[in-house]
Amino acid sequence: MGERIYVREIMNSPHEPELSVAICRVPAGVTTQLHSLSVLEWYIIESGGGLLEINGISTLMCVGDCVRIEPGQSQRITNTGEGDLIFKSICRPRFTPDTYTNLEEQTHES
Repeated sequence: MGERIYVREIMNSPHEPELSVAICRVPAGVTTQLHSLSVLEWYIIESGGGLLEINGISTLMCVGDCVRIEPGQSQRITNTGEGDLIFKSICRPRFTPDTYTNLEEQTHES
């Protein structure tokens, strides 16, 4: 099924293990994969808008909004606009593939 999001890492290096920054793009009408990270993450909305779900609680997000997502919290975002939803993802410590857990696989296995 995939993550349903386009991610361009702009800063993610083992030489700077305390922080990573990525620009994320979600096409109109798309909901990203339900997942959690084992690292702290912030979303900063740069264009578009959407419905962000953290631990089952949904919040409307628009340009300029910033939200903190604690390690282990389930999360996904739905682009509710007509154009792309673009946001920065800032992780501390840095994001690596092993910090990502696909929660959709877990719900289908149950």
